[in-house]
Amino acid sequence: MSREELLALPTTTNIETAARAIGLGRTRAYELARTGEFPCKVIRVGASYRVVTADLRRLLGGEAS
Repeated sequence: MSREELLALPTTTNIETAARAIGLGRTRAYELARTGEFPCKVIRVGASYRVVTADLRRLLGGEAS
């Protein structure tokens, strides 16, 4: 994922997009989210997971100023 794509993400993104940005596979990302070990904040919304984009940007060093 390019820096421009990372900065264009909405406030939260799905787990698959966050996993792709970090370099994780889909299965591993869900496993980490379920166990509370995903490397940035994850919000459970019903049956889905949403990743807080600001945390993802911070993790990847792409914080928008």
